[in-house]
Amino acid sequence: MVKDDYDPKGLIREGYAIEGITLGECRSIFLDWALSVPPDADHGSLIAGLLNRYGQAGHPMTVTLQAGLGTAAQPKRRGGHRGRVGS
Repeated sequence: MVKDDYDPKGLIREGYAIEGITLGECRSIFLDWALSVPPDADHGSLIAGLLNRYGQAGHPMTVTLQAGLGTAAQPKRRGGHRGRVGS
């Protein structure tokens, strides 16, 4: 089996192959995919590559991947001991 840097477990490929898959199921698959990709990887580039490879207009997986390209909100400081005291 050839290693695929865009889809290490083949999850996205399988998502597109499932007939009648729902948006919720695609989101679950996307989350599993995101957890299987190395944390230091450029997720935006990977998602764009997956859309280029598999994207089908109107498919719920395409909708999910396009949403994944959206800008993520920056985490906000929530406080706590380290926020009040110098580290």
